[in-house]
Amino acid sequence: MKKWHEIGKELRRYLNPETFPVAVKFLERAADIPEKTRFPLKDLGVKLAHCQVSAMVRKYGWTMAMTPDDLGCGISGHTHGWMPADREGAVDFLTRMNYAADEAAAVRIFESFRTLEPGKCGAVVYSPLEWTKVPPDVVLIYLNPARLMRCLHGSTCRGGEPVASSFSGRAASCTEGAIAAFLDQAPKVVAPGNGDRVWAGAQDHEMIYAVPASHLETMIQGLADTHARGVRYPVPTYLRFQPEVAFSLPLLDVFKKAGKTKGPGG
Repeated sequence: MKKWHEIGKELRRYLNPETFPVAVKFLERAADIPEKTRFPLKDLGVKLAHCQVSAMVRKYGWTMAMTPDDLGCGISGHTHGWMPADREGAVDFLTRMNYAADEAAAVRIFESFRTLEPGKCGAVVYSPLEWTKVPPDVVLIYLNPARLMRCLHGSTCRGGEPVASSFSGRAASCTEGAIAAFLDQAPKVVAPGNGDRVWAGAQDHEMIYAVPASHLETMIQGLADTHARGVRYPVPTYLRFQPEVAFSLPLLDVFKKAGKTKGPGG
């Protein structure tokens, strides 16, 4: 795991995120969950959504696993292939919640969800990248727009292609983020959804960058290369200029008697 731990340290060096980057591992068998992993139902006494578990990991530093028995969210149950949704019921929910203006819009929303094939994922392990116990499939980084900008610099430095993402405000961190990045093997910018905010505590300033493990080293190298040329976080504000008041009076002259100050070149 040393490679992944080192990458976690590099992310901290170049981004210094407010919470731990989250390593996400999709396991075919629950039997492969590492020892001393916490489970929502067994250890906390409640069923949770995937976004809640990810929040506990990034804020508490725990390693946690989700299985179908731990699941308290029907939407992520559908997208993870654990509880495939009844199409009619999903359409009814989307229209009742006014997420969709009519049945046709609800169908398009439902069909747009990225999903894992039923039976291919028996559990998901979430852990802080810097001390993960399993090699990640995807890493979720919660970050502000300036840090996100730096991630995009790192991701596009080598290939030059922009990062393509889709945004719906629904099933965001778990589906538009982790699952989409895993299926496409490409990084995704994610706007935290309503669930991320209501139940998982995502803040107004936070975005998510979902990075497949296959892309992490490329992104880190891009961060290092741009950092070396002064493109960094925190962003170094340009300060080499003489200050003026009201765009005309040099700050140096503010205590001089009016009418006796000299403007630039005077």
